[in-house]
Amino acid sequence: MKSLATILNVFILMTLSLTAVAENSTHTGGYTIHHNALTTDSLPAQVATAYGLQRSKNRALLNVSVIRDEPGTMGIPVRATIRAVARTLYGQIRPVELREIVEDKAIYYIADFPVAHREALMFDFEIMPEGGRYPLRAHMRQEFFTN
Repeated sequence: MKSLATILNVFILMTLSLTAVAENSTHTGGYTIHHNALTTDSLPAQVATAYGLQRSKNRALLNVSVIRDEPGTMGIPVRATIRAVARTLYGQIRPVELREIVEDKAIYYIADFPVAHREALMFDFEIMPEGGRYPLRAHMRQEFFTN
């Protein structure tokens, strides 16, 4: 049976390709930061239950992973300290509390939070990979459709 982290990752990648969202990753400092967000209503029930997430059109899931680039491989997942902040188009700041999920060799950081229809959030990430020398920065923008 596939691990829940694998199911979650495959589901998110399929969702992103189906919705024609641009690649949501940042390459910096020898790492690739994968970051994406979607409403939780489309999560498989098994995944939502396993991670304690409420399935709802008005809740979003933020997923972040940090991969150390290794030549000849797809990279190595690493633990990291991640500070995430979401900003609305009006400049309101919402801290986002990520929690770490480790399953087999996969390491993910997830958070869920309320969203409104057509709400656009700008996410700023400050990432300190375990064993890293300096913090990395990444950004993304996501608009949520809840109707």
